[in-house]
Amino acid sequence: MPVDIEGYREYVGARLEPLRRTAYLLCGDWHTADDLVSTALVKLLRHWRRVSAMDSPDAYVRRTLLRVWLDERRRPWRRESAWAEVPDTAVRADTDCTAERLAILALLAELPPRRRAVLVLRYFCDLSVEETARELGCSPGTVKSQAARAIDALRDRLLGVPATIREARTDE
Repeated sequence: MPVDIEGYREYVGARLEPLRRTAYLLCGDWHTADDLVSTALVKLLRHWRRVSAMDSPDAYVRRTLLRVWLDERRRPWRRESAWAEVPDTAVRADTDCTAERLAILALLAELPPRRRAVLVLRYFCDLSVEETARELGCSPGTVKSQAARAIDALRDRLLGVPATIREARTDE
């Protein structure tokens, strides 16, 4: 069954300006609104036979327009921002923070699995002692002791405290 092109043209001719205004209210830019309407109308033409038989083709077109706008907002080039002036030098990454982060991740990887899990759940996921205990299936006291030991181990390794001093400190 061929598409009713004349019916499509009549519909688009009658609804073009309201669709354009709706698109402008969504995006706030007339050029982008024109692009959104064009894309929505192409999608409408592809399904015109089915849409023309609907009770409310306007609802279908509005929904299509909204989805086209949401898809357009997800595009990577929409996340770019323009600057009034070009900076003189490139922004350098803070290599000290990167080195520290990598060192902490390496130290965290050296911890036993249970201590590592306690630190991640408590301080990264921001769970309470009781919630962490429930997640790990242990008592709150175990969570507290494992967290304390893990933090001590990280602190000692970060500061480079030799093992003999650590042992002497725990013997006191």
